[in-house]
Amino acid sequence: MPIPTDHSKPIRLSAKENAYNQLQQWIIDGTLLPGEKLNDTELAKALGVSRTPIRESLQLLESQGFVKMYPGKATQVTEVEKDSIKDLLPPLAVLQALSAELAIPHLTEEILEQLRKTNNHFSEAIKTENYYSALKIDEHFHKIIVSAASNPYIEGVLESLQAHVRRQYFHNSIVLTEKSVEEHWEIINLMEIGDIHALTTVMKENWLRNTNKF
Repeated sequence: MPIPTDHSKPIRLSAKENAYNQLQQWIIDGTLLPGEKLNDTELAKALGVSRTPIRESLQLLESQGFVKMYPGKATQVTEVEKDSIKDLLPPLAVLQALSAELAIPHLTEEILEQLRKTNNHFSEAIKTENYYSALKIDEHFHKIIVSAASNPYIEGVLESLQAHVRRQYFHNSIVLTEKSVEEHWEIINLMEIGDIHALTTVMKENWLRNTNKF
């Protein structure tokens, strides 16, 4: 099981949080491949922690569908089911649209400027075909909106859904396009003028359009 040794180790997180975040990232980006068997001793050594936070992290990852644990036998990374994106995106699109609506009363010029700057970075990443960066920037764009909505329940559900969507994008080589940039500008404008009906439509389209790529 090849495990990178040059990864960053956040010093402000607990051992469990650090292990969970790193393992999830490795599963999402394919460092740990679908079907790969995981050895908690090797993982603990690679991350510089004891086996306890590794086991706790694996249990949490199993509850989220990233690994499957077979007691007394093995722990394996789950397969990437391509069709599952069609189940993931609709609820994510609805919650993202709701977040945008809830964010409107909390909008400030600072938040709008953050969205504009982020979308400019997003556009540049797409133009230079830096699709990995584009994916991360796109996620950041939507996180700004979700954060502005100030609803921890929505934020928690979206975080879980987004992780699975991110994994689908990595494994199925889905790339974002200039169309997404245009939709982001429209989303910013509609939030600024408070057009909830049009905003909901555009936000949903921004997510659901990608179901046709799978």
